[in-house]
Amino acid sequence: MTEEQRLGPIDTTTPHSARVWNYWLGGKDNYPIDRQVGDQVRQVYPGIVEVARHSRAFLGRAVRHLAGEAGIAQFLDIGTGLPTVDNTHEVAQRVNPASRVVYVDNDPLVLVHARALLAGTLEGVCDYVNADVRDPDRILAEAARTLDFTRPIGLMMLGILGNVWDDAEASAVRDRLVAALPPGSYLVLEDGTDAVDPEAAAQAEKTRAEAGDPYKLRTPRQIAAFFEGLRLLEPGVVSVSRWRPEPSAWGLPEEVTAFCGVAVKP
Repeated sequence: MTEEQRLGPIDTTTPHSARVWNYWLGGKDNYPIDRQVGDQVRQVYPGIVEVARHSRAFLGRAVRHLAGEAGIAQFLDIGTGLPTVDNTHEVAQRVNPASRVVYVDNDPLVLVHARALLAGTLEGVCDYVNADVRDPDRILAEAARTLDFTRPIGLMMLGILGNVWDDAEASAVRDRLVAALPPGSYLVLEDGTDAVDPEAAAQAEKTRAEAGDPYKLRTPRQIAAFFEGLRLLEPGVVSVSRWRPEPSAWGLPEEVTAFCGVAVKP
């Protein structure tokens, strides 16, 4: 039995974060229920599309830094979502064609599109693990088939821990994953906050929960706590739009409500 057969048909009646996110990014791999929820959230928080776009741009800048200056050649991307442009392996392999990337998600539609995700360079390797972020032991065991956990790894956790509602469980997941990384590895983490527009963010959080796609917003201080024991790179925990943005004559871009950081494990 193939993985696709084991998972069964895709549920097109319940929204899924990966597909809603895909809709906000202008993708076509989503269903009416995802677009409905996406539009409901956008009504109460019009800035959510900018959040999605800035988050994607942050991924590119962070991966380029890790694959280039930091010399990271292995990436574990948890909550990868649906393929759009400049996926982790595309960015990393443009810098180092031999980069190895493991994607993790639990949406059957992402699995259907795995072939697109796995189309990397001849020198590099891509793999896909079907698992929930709440099962870090399974993620680590399956990722170890492709990644060498004796060498530094870039752990990507973008927009994923908001799906773990309980704070203690979210911290435990992060702790288990970081504990498995060797020294010299990096954590790249980003999640939604209520820091920029608290009223709209709270309404968006409520709308998603009522629609069946709950996502917990945390404060920048709570996001900073996920980097405990690691050495944060400058500029620390900031809005995704302000993490080492491209030079502009207009100065720093406006803050958006998703905050991020990049840190190295000593």
